[in-house]
Amino acid sequence: MKILVAIKRVVDANVKVRVKSDGTGVDLSNAKMAINPFCEIAVEEAIQIKESGAAEEIIALSIGPQACQEQIRTALALGADRGILVETDEQVEPLAVAKIIKAIVDKEGIDLVILGKQSIDTDNNQVGQMVAALCGYPQGTFACNAEIKDGKIEVTREIDGGEQTVLLDLPAVVTTDLRLNEPRYASLPNIMKAKKKPIDATNPGELGVEISSNLKTLSVMPPAERSAGVIVESVEELVNKLKTEAKVI
Repeated sequence: MKILVAIKRVVDANVKVRVKSDGTGVDLSNAKMAINPFCEIAVEEAIQIKESGAAEEIIALSIGPQACQEQIRTALALGADRGILVETDEQVEPLAVAKIIKAIVDKEGIDLVILGKQSIDTDNNQVGQMVAALCGYPQGTFACNAEIKDGKIEVTREIDGGEQTVLLDLPAVVTTDLRLNEPRYASLPNIMKAKKKPIDATNPGELGVEISSNLKTLSVMPPAERSAGVIVESVEELVNKLKTEAKVI
């Protein structure tokens, strides 16, 4: 079985982002970049499936500028076997991302696609569902548990009412939630080995995918500053402030 894991390059989750002075976007100069946290979980899940003996190869795919090789190398150090970089400097919308992933799935003969449920920069939560629709594959979204069973994959999903378990025929698409696993750290020997693992380069044009944008960002602004909290001496004072100042009751 071949597993494809899609990873996205984003600003590190521990970094406080800054908005450009002209309001056209986020200032990424000198910002620390990392693998999207949900994508890290996807990589870990693929590695665990391979370690169980159910998969033979893990391919790490990233779409973006050449700098995305850094995140692919991280995935290779964690345990992926090889990488694919679909290089573009354009902003790629979710549907175009899904079309690129489908093209790679068809080219590589992928049996299982694992993606993070969303990225922490755009929070769209769209790509996994779109990939499943384009490929005609069953999907298990928001996975908090996944297990290969007799040529199928059993996925436990987090839903509003609790959990739902589905049994999917392979090939399939799975998107990961936070509680699926705990990503490992790359060891120094594996980091060194990752430097010798191959990364194939291509571009959307070679895959027959048009990435022209249909969306336009009008402006980007930081959230409003929150006022300082107030310590009250009694319940009566709290109720009074909620009535007279906050006007919420």
